[in-house]
Amino acid sequence: MNTITHQPFGYTPAGESVERILLDNGILSCSIITYGAILQSLSVPDRNGKATDIVLGFDTLEEYLADTEYTGAIVGRFANRIANGYFRLNGKEYHLSINDGVHQLHGGTIGFSHRLWTVADLSPTHVTLSRFSPDGEEGFPGNLNVRVTYRLEDTALVIHYQAETDADTPCNLTNHSYFNLDGHDAGSIANQQVALFASRYMPVDDHCLVVGTVEPVDGTPMDLQTPTTIGANVNGDFLQLRRAGGYDHNYIIDDSNGSLRKAAQVFSLNSGIAVTVETTQPAIQFYTANPYPVCRGKNHAEYRPQGSFCLETQGFPDAPNHPDFPSTILQPGEQYSHITRFVFTRSQ
Repeated sequence: MNTITHQPFGYTPAGESVERILLDNGILSCSIITYGAILQSLSVPDRNGKATDIVLGFDTLEEYLADTEYTGAIVGRFANRIANGYFRLNGKEYHLSINDGVHQLHGGTIGFSHRLWTVADLSPTHVTLSRFSPDGEEGFPGNLNVRVTYRLEDTALVIHYQAETDADTPCNLTNHSYFNLDGHDAGSIANQQVALFASRYMPVDDHCLVVGTVEPVDGTPMDLQTPTTIGANVNGDFLQLRRAGGYDHNYIIDDSNGSLRKAAQVFSLNSGIAVTVETTQPAIQFYTANPYPVCRGKNHAEYRPQGSFCLETQGFPDAPNHPDFPSTILQPGEQYSHITRFVFTRSQ
């Protein structure tokens, strides 16, 4: 039976009311807060049927306000990095806010992850959150109307991203949840197995900015095409892993054509929980939370580096500066519409 609960979750420093919405379909349950459109919790049954919360998060709004890791948030207007906070579009130069060295990361100083969203639609199966991003916000051109829907469908959490603009603008949205299939408080992902349906990846420089090339994974520790224990190579002596302190790389999904394609699978032998990620996006950022700061999360759980992983479905990083990359420019009259499904199963 589908149920929904609507609760207050505190106030921003500006006095704005933040709400929490809890969805439960009898198999999965999740909670979303209107600050950052954050996925605060996601509980799935383990092999014994025990509900296990598998995403990192916090118990209070104050902790989210202080968080610097985008924990559970929707990030935009442009996920990942834009080099030097700069791009040219239609013959005009745009200078964006800088928040990651000399680059812009995840939409800038106050991106979508640090804004208040509005509940636009609500039912026992889903919640749709919306926000208006005005022309010039964080340096981006065009007024952008954004909607994100979280929906529970049997054993899947579905996220639907939609946007429209009145001027050409980069648009690249994703969810930045940190997963641990043994539970958000389990402390390590080293023994969990990952497989990415990707034979190519994008190398990065010392600042985790893509260098503009696409390389095959074959013969390298970047090859995750078959199930591989995350701890096997994450701290290996390989230039790309040393640069990022682990995995923090964009993988190009094989045979991506705009329809739902399998992007990743992760399995925990300990809990029996497995997740398959399907997306309409062309790429997925696999990130092993390498510098995640030691802190206290939900129920006083201790979070540490490499104690979780992200599966960020998205367009190519820094695409506005690479004409040979698939375009991430949204134009007036177009509908930005992408779907990502996290499908959960369990082994006995």
